[in-house]
Amino acid sequence: MTEEFLTPLENYLKVGLHIGTKFRTKYMAPFIYKVRPDGLAVLNVQKIDERIGVASQFLSQYEPEDIMIVSRRENGWQALKLFAEVTGVNVITGRYRPGLLTNSQLEDFKEIKLLMVVDPLPDKNVVKDAQVMGIPVIACCDTNNEANNVDLVVPCNNKGKKSLGLLFYVLAKEYLKARGLLKDGEDIKIPLDKFIED
Repeated sequence: MTEEFLTPLENYLKVGLHIGTKFRTKYMAPFIYKVRPDGLAVLNVQKIDERIGVASQFLSQYEPEDIMIVSRRENGWQALKLFAEVTGVNVITGRYRPGLLTNSQLEDFKEIKLLMVVDPLPDKNVVKDAQVMGIPVIACCDTNNEANNVDLVVPCNNKGKKSLGLLFYVLAKEYLKARGLLKDGEDIKIPLDKFIED
């Protein structure tokens, strides 16, 4: 069973990548496995794993400089910085500057072909700009997220620092593999424990 997953199942469970919130939206219903007695929704680990695979294949069709990943919330910053170090992909941690994708007059204007956000709610401004520019959007979505204006949903606990650490570790590994920069069985240069440390 374990080799079906991109990372051993216990890794997903250990960081709580599948633990959602008490709120559930219709967008996320297909990814919810069950609701615990305490009211927390639990995401289907198999579907999380499948979507990480789909997202990495999607990402791998683009050069690192054509991709941007944004996280307004601090819980994703460490994972994104390490992901950028390993893959060379542009990341923005903290506030997204309005117009960065739409206003070519800005000196730090970015022309990208693919956007990924850690949470479409706090990152809604960049999602809006991407939509205006016709840029596809991948979003990490928890059970309480709405997914309008998102082209590909990656269901996961997008609030936990460790769960995001694991997600971006697996994504980095699969991205590099799909681009032929990492052989099967080879590991990326930053170990998993760096991605998931407190």
